[in-house]
Amino acid sequence: MIAGLCLLVAVLLVFPGLVPNTPGHLGSLLETILPWLGLVFPVLLVAALLRRSRLAAAALLLPVVAWTSLFGGRLSTGAAADGGFTAVQHNVSDVNPEPASTAAALAGTDADLIALEELTAPALPAFEAARAADYPHHATRGTVGLWSKHPLTGVRLVDIRPEGVGEGWDRGLRATARTPGGEVAVYVAHLPSVRIGPTTGLTAGRRDESAALLAEALAAEPLARVILLGDLNGTLDDRGLDPVTSLMSRPDDSFAFSWPAGLPLARIDQILTRSARVTALWALPATASDHLPVAARIQF
Repeated sequence: MIAGLCLLVAVLLVFPGLVPNTPGHLGSLLETILPWLGLVFPVLLVAALLRRSRLAAAALLLPVVAWTSLFGGRLSTGAAADGGFTAVQHNVSDVNPEPASTAAALAGTDADLIALEELTAPALPAFEAARAADYPHHATRGTVGLWSKHPLTGVRLVDIRPEGVGEGWDRGLRATARTPGGEVAVYVAHLPSVRIGPTTGLTAGRRDESAALLAEALAAEPLARVILLGDLNGTLDDRGLDPVTSLMSRPDDSFAFSWPAGLPLARIDQILTRSARVTALWALPATASDHLPVAARIQF
């Protein structure tokens, strides 16, 4: 039985797509927590030792090897030496009690681009004031914003509203950044939240619908170089984000868990590129938000 459980864990690690997404988006839920399946290894090892089962102990190598091949390379912090083009992504929380200190901390990163979500009207002046000198170019649409050291043109709203959501739910923008490496299309997006319930499983329908709309915008983008910064409310392993991740290059060199800030369990804040490469990815120190900021080094 223990050997069978080891085999099952190995199969789930390597082929999570075998788990259907109905009912309750169970497949997406598994993919969200996939790295944490490693926590069952000590339990299986103890069970094998108690049973004195050589077969079970040998079978445990299967999920261990699978986990290591999938996630072993992400154990580094991902932070690299100073220099190069950098971007920061942060959901600053619409109930952030310290917007001024959060703004100062982000400005202190000296990143080329800083993207924000859950940016409220009362908090906006604090972010504008903190970055006036070093970030002369910025744009906001609804509750998302982009601050840049480089000129921004072609700023427009990207409509990623799921069906049934009314006017005023603006969570996407697109701008052209005139960087030293040339023009880059920069997208900032905040996809709908997901919920986990004992009877409903993972409620992600609106998130998935919004992801499909974002993917349409990315697919229609005429510029070759693209940077996507956003709270996508899902990990890159979650099949619900496939429409987006299939169009972008994904950085897999670091876990860089960003949520929740108190005990980070997953990276749902993403920095993705097209015709560019993320060479390093890491989480930044906590602010007064329930998310950690995420930073990336980008090579064009």
